[in-house]
Amino acid sequence: MVTMKGWILLLLLGATSVLGQRILKPVLSRVQIGQRTFSPLVMLSLESTRSSSRRGDPTFTYVRRTCNITCPMGHVNADCDTCMCEDATLHGKVSLEDGSPAADARVYLQAKKLKLLTMADNRGMFRIPGVCPDGKNTLKIKKAKYATATVTVPESNRKNLAIQVQLHRSGKPYVFRSPEDKARRVGQSVSLCCDARGSPAPDRYLWYHNGSLLDPSLYKYKNNLILKNLKREQSGEYFCKASSAGGSAKSQVAKLAVIGREEAACDSQPQSHLIRLPHDCLQKATNSFYYDVGKCPAKTCVGKLDKGLRCKDNVSYCCGVSKMETRDISCDGYTLPTKVIVECGCKICTETKIMVRGRATAADNGEPLRFGHIYMGNKRVSMTGYKGTFSIHVPADMERLVLTFVDRMQKFVNTTKVLPFKENGGAVFHEIKLLRKKAPVTLESTETNVISLGEMEEDDPIAELEIPPNAFYRKNGEVYSGKVKASVTFLDPRNISIAPVTQSDLNFVDEEGDVFPLRTYGMFSVDFTDEQGTESLNAEEVKVHLDAAQVKMPEHVQEMKLWSLNPETGLWEEEGDFNIEKSTRRKREERTFLVGNMEIKERRLFNLDVPESRRCYVKVRAYRSERFLQSEQIQGVVISIINMEPEPGFSSNPRAWGRFDSVVTGPNGACVPAFCDEQNPEAYGAYILASMGGEELEAVPSAPKLNPAAIGVPQPYLNKLNYRRTDHEDSNIKKTAFSINMAKPSPNSPEENNGPIYAYENLSECEEAPHSAAHFRFYRIEGDRYDFNTVPFSEDDLMSWTDDYLAWWPKPMEFRACYIKVKINGPQEVNVRSRNMGGTHPRTIGKLYGIRDVRSIRDPQQRDVSTACLEFKCSGMLFDQDRVDRTLVKVVPQGNCRRVSVNSMLHEYLVNHLPMATNNDTSEYTMLAPLDPLGHNYGIYTVTDQDPRIAKEIALGRCFDGTSDGTSRTMKSDVGVGLTFTCSERSTTEQSIFQSQRNLGQQSPRDSGQQPPRYLGQQSLRDLGQQSPRDSGQQPPRSLGQQSPRDSGQQSILVLPGQSPTYRRPPASRRNNQARIPMTGQRPTY
Repeated sequence: MVTMKGWILLLLLGATSVLGQRILKPVLSRVQIGQRTFSPLVMLSLESTRSSSRRGDPTFTYVRRTCNITCPMGHVNADCDTCMCEDATLHGKVSLEDGSPAADARVYLQAKKLKLLTMADNRGMFRIPGVCPDGKNTLKIKKAKYATATVTVPESNRKNLAIQVQLHRSGKPYVFRSPEDKARRVGQSVSLCCDARGSPAPDRYLWYHNGSLLDPSLYKYKNNLILKNLKREQSGEYFCKASSAGGSAKSQVAKLAVIGREEAACDSQPQSHLIRLPHDCLQKATNSFYYDVGKCPAKTCVGKLDKGLRCKDNVSYCCGVSKMETRDISCDGYTLPTKVIVECGCKICTETKIMVRGRATAADNGEPLRFGHIYMGNKRVSMTGYKGTFSIHVPADMERLVLTFVDRMQKFVNTTKVLPFKENGGAVFHEIKLLRKKAPVTLESTETNVISLGEMEEDDPIAELEIPPNAFYRKNGEVYSGKVKASVTFLDPRNISIAPVTQSDLNFVDEEGDVFPLRTYGMFSVDFTDEQGTESLNAEEVKVHLDAAQVKMPEHVQEMKLWSLNPETGLWEEEGDFNIEKSTRRKREERTFLVGNMEIKERRLFNLDVPESRRCYVKVRAYRSERFLQSEQIQGVVISIINMEPEPGFSSNPRAWGRFDSVVTGPNGACVPAFCDEQNPEAYGAYILASMGGEELEAVPSAPKLNPAAIGVPQPYLNKLNYRRTDHEDSNIKKTAFSINMAKPSPNSPEENNGPIYAYENLSECEEAPHSAAHFRFYRIEGDRYDFNTVPFSEDDLMSWTDDYLAWWPKPMEFRACYIKVKINGPQEVNVRSRNMGGTHPRTIGKLYGIRDVRSIRDPQQRDVSTACLEFKCSGMLFDQDRVDRTLVKVVPQGNCRRVSVNSMLHEYLVNHLPMATNNDTSEYTMLAPLDPLGHNYGIYTVTDQDPRIAKEIALGRCFDGTSDGTSRTMKSDVGVGLTFTCSERSTTEQSIFQSQRNLGQQSPRDSGQQPPRYLGQQSLRDLGQQSPRDSGQQPPRSLGQQSPRDSGQQSILVLPGQSPTYRRPPASRRNNQARIPMTGQRPTY
């Protein structure tokens, strides 16, 4: 290596002697100019020769080695690895993702080996003379923590060229598409695909079968694996591993089922599935209110395949219902028809939509994030509403939903969340809690500044940020001088109330591509701006001083790292390590600190975390009631867990939380990840809670004494886990969570190896655990409600939908819920029932869709008033989308009740939208349900959603509130009422209306021996309403026949709509039985 002065001396020496040439050649390989060392772009081979000139002086000549490179312009350099053009100069600029200059980025020439040409200055600029613009020279630009950028010098005739290069932060690959579950027969072929992206982009894929690597040279795969002429032994689990210079990432596991050529694609025998019957349908044979209607598990099966090999099959096939039978269930005085599954088969999977809904509010006071932006990666996909609500459609191939909530008003910290969803369709509701930004403080950029992280009463800060003088700089690379507004918001793990604010899901990917959890000691968001708050500033050489006394687990001191969040993947990435230093910072006594270095540029969210390998899973199930029946499990419930670090000896008084996780229940409950310890059961604790639609579910009580049968965990393991509901010691506390010790099951203890805690490596055992295995339980207090569908359907499992004319929900991708508000004047709360039958469709007229029962809720302000929000089946298209059915709805309150009023606007609507049902029995009310989505002014509440439960919850909230856009959990009896009844107390010997009613029309006309109700004078049911009475030469329709002897006394009458002037309603046509009823309600105000 030579300096500039030595360079001149050696050139003079080399020009005068052969010895000088021998010295000059080796030292020219490295040239130092100032403080930097370079390899010259062009190396000359020098040789002294005798000239034939008169003076006889030695001269320099080019000695060309044997070289195969042909230069379209310029000539080959001495190393024979590139072309050079002395008169050309390349000017370049290197920037980072946020536009700031990439200072000190190294620029290399791609030759036989990388050759360093220059480095970018503080402005990110560089200049390289001698580079030929022939379109063949390739440059590599490198900078620590950033992916190497490759750029080709463009072909040009210009002597001065300019290029711009942007560097992207280096990271591990991210798998965005995993292989799908598939089923094939022996001899068929299959294609499994895996796609990943990253910076740098993945350049290698490996495939594994049941954990064993498949030989790349044998299977010839890349990111897609093709298996031909399949054999049974090729069934099993497959996943891929994508790798780049930044690391590796593994896909999710796909299951491939290979069955015999003639083997049945599905088990034709349905599984047992019990439904609850109405309260007056006790089955004497079983002494039970439950009836087995069967169920077909919606698993992937082998269907018809096309000839192409595709990543995703054109048509997906699932096991489903292939045959149903109608059974008549004997009830108290009437029969109830229901359809029972008798055979399963392989059919096209039910198409569903996946939705995520929620509400984003402040963690401190519930202030909504109004009109905030929601990003999926770098793309804005939605906005929050005025009340902070949002709705996101999840793409079908989405594996990990990562959303970032951005407050345009800058009151809240940008929050990135990984939200679980229902993979089989439907919606999940999430409460998003936001951390309010800390008020900015003013710093002097030319001074050392210290910012504390964590402010708890009677406790020291967890850490401090130390910013040296002149550390702030603008995005263009210029050093900033002046006052700085600094807002540093810290999420303190010592405050359990803010655990739900945790960003992302606290996971990272290791070098092998496996996902591992992190235990946090606090995370902080950093925001630096100029004095006016208009320009964002970067900072370098910032130090983090973490107080080692705050790290209570000694083994964590050596493992502590600094992490930053990747908002696109929701994964945390390592920023740097900590070094142990001793200091007296602000204290007289010497203390130990963990010190780490960081630079604040594109990313502004950081974490003080430790990778934790002591992991387990907790099995949790949610139910509709305290009966805890397998058939009453609820899907779509969000189970959340807060990992605690208990104070030694005081497990009920946790010192800090370390992790927050959420999982959604599926058909077999949920397995929630948590930290655990086998040696010390109290090393880690956990709080577990559940919510659905924003409503918290109730946990099983632990006081006055433990009931293992109710909790779902046997003794003595239950005592070891120290199960405690939150109200264990104080009955005034909510009952919606419980705490346990995370005691890892001992392999030598049989009673601990059947749940509810499973070792991390036994995840599949946890997911597939039978209902009889130990698990923790939540249940939902649904009140006195009952739903019966003639065609069984689980609102938690949209894949259980069946294409039947009598299905309550006619479309599996859109669910419309309808409610009517019924007011009861009387001293008692009463049950109210809706019987819903086909009204105008020829395939369903007179047949039962289902029954809904609900108990009225007493008004606390009015002693003799109660109100019910009663569901009925909405009118509309049936599953074939061929024609509309106006549902015939009968509202029947229990007891000695008399109808006293009907909402005037509802009555007017029904009169104007014929046909209509007339009412001769004042103890009930019958109507052909409106087709239009009426509002609270009519006493009707209609909501459409992609998930039936959410549609019902929203509609119920509006009905309780008596408005068309509000919501309430307190019943408001005097607003938005559709029907009003007066009910008197009946004697103990008097039968209820439920017991005495007869179910006319619930049997098919053929089975019952009765004629189906029809419109008089019509030639066929399909022609219903298509001719006017005058055009057909018929008289206007009249009442249908006489009362049925099976009925309790009254029959609803259908009136046919007319279109001719003869049928148009005359001025006095309101004078019918219904018109004489006093009307209540009010017209809409505009």
